[in-house]
Amino acid sequence: MSDRDRTDAHVARWLPVLPELDPDVEGAVVRMLYLTRHLRAVKERVLADHDLPAHEYDTLHTLAGRGGRAAPSELADDLRMAPASVTARVDALLRRGYVRRIPSTVDRRRVDVELTDAGWAAWHAAMEVQGDEEHRLLEVLDPAERRQLADLLRRVMLVAERPDA
Repeated sequence: MSDRDRTDAHVARWLPVLPELDPDVEGAVVRMLYLTRHLRAVKERVLADHDLPAHEYDTLHTLAGRGGRAAPSELADDLRMAPASVTARVDALLRRGYVRRIPSTVDRRRVDVELTDAGWAAWHAAMEVQGDEEHRLLEVLDPAERRQLADLLRRVMLVAERPDA
């Protein structure tokens, strides 16, 4: 492949300084960092365009991932937050009409949080633009290459997620 990206220039700049540098490791890590930054910037732009603060989007996303309904304690666990912080988020989303509180079907003492149609629409609109960018980036790979990339990254993540030995 003859195309060079800015990571190639980065590696070339550092090899004379650090001759022990593995250019493949450095290239892979720097590219992952650049891709992460790019996708984060896209997400920030999308959320700004949709007037949706990141913490509200994250809460809508978590609810959507639970089928649109969850107990506040479940949201707190999923978001790794204190329950009081989740209450403040839910209150803000309630004021915007994105969620409603409804009686639990499991425990009548509990109140669940449920996405409204407006909440589903806000979440989906923001997620769709992000997904379009992810597809734009990865469509340069054929399906087998995308599968291979996902498998390779899984292997790396399994090491990253393993507690230190």
